[in-house]
Formats: sequence, structure tokens, C-alpha cells
Amino acid sequence: MGMSVTISAATEQDAEQIFRLQYLCFQSEAALYGNYRIDPLVESLDSVRQEVAQNCVFVARLGEEVVGAVRGRITEDGAASIGMLCVHPRLQGHGIGARLLKAAESALAEERGATRFRLHTGHRSEGNLRLCRRVGYRQVGTAQGADGIPMVVLEKPADAYAATA
Repeated sequence: MGMSVTISAATEQDAEQIFRLQYLCFQSEAALYGNYRIDPLVESLDSVRQEVAQNCVFVARLGEEVVGAVRGRITEDGAASIGMLCVHPRLQGHGIGARLLKAAESALAEERGATRFRLHTGHRSEGNLRLCRRVGYRQVGTAQGADGIPMVVLEKPADAYAATA
């Protein structure tokens, strides 16, 4: 390829690329569940713009192209909710997802005072569950997404954010 993937905080100008990437990346999840109305596929561009403006959003870039993204925010109980992690299908399996998680965890702990990290993924999403476990997350429960998909809820303490993949 000749270029390295870099991780940085997202800017306003990244919102449209994040929106398009998210739509591409979550097609496989939609197919896995036979539900093309899952949250990442029906989210509006304005909603993505609002997330970038208000929350902790990181992107992975290959040159000028956004090839990965993750979002995080602090919840009322002090936990950091991390979500919408996606990496372009052609670049999956190269550690970009783990690097994005680490960047979000670092910022949420150091800049926003997160006490623990929480994320969720579909119960059939074996690749996602494998990544989460590899970087220190443990299942703490289950939930049902607003889109009807059964979810696995995973957490880890904020002091574990430096764990590597």
C-alpha cells in the first residue's frame, strides 16, 4: 500500500465519510441478522455530525480516506459507552479496530473521567466478540437493541484501557 493507517480525533469534515463507511461496514451485520433496519444503517448524516461535534469520535485514515471509526460518550453512571466501531472490510483483521478502541478509551478516561468502558454487540457477531475479549472486555449482561437485535453487553475497568490487542 505504501501508506500507514493513522488514528486521530474526527473533525466536522469527517462526518460524511464516517456516515458512508458505517453504512458499508454494517451491511454484514444486517445480513447476519436478516434485519436491514439496524441502527447503524438508519442513522442520519445529521446524527453523525452531532456525534462528531459533541462526543469522542476517532477515525482511522489511510491517506485522506476514513477507513475506520469509533464513538464514545460518558453516561450518567460515569461509564464510557463505546459504539459504532467499524473498519472498512478490505482492512479488517489488521488491528485497526483495536487501535481505534484504545484511542477512544484513552481519551474517555484521561479527558472525560470514565470509570469503566461499556460496549455492546450483536449476540451472533463472533468477530466483534473475539476482538472485545482480546482487548479485555468481559460479558456483564445482555440487552435488546432498539432495532430488536439481541445484544451482548461487555465492560472493562477504565484503568485497563492501556491493554493491547
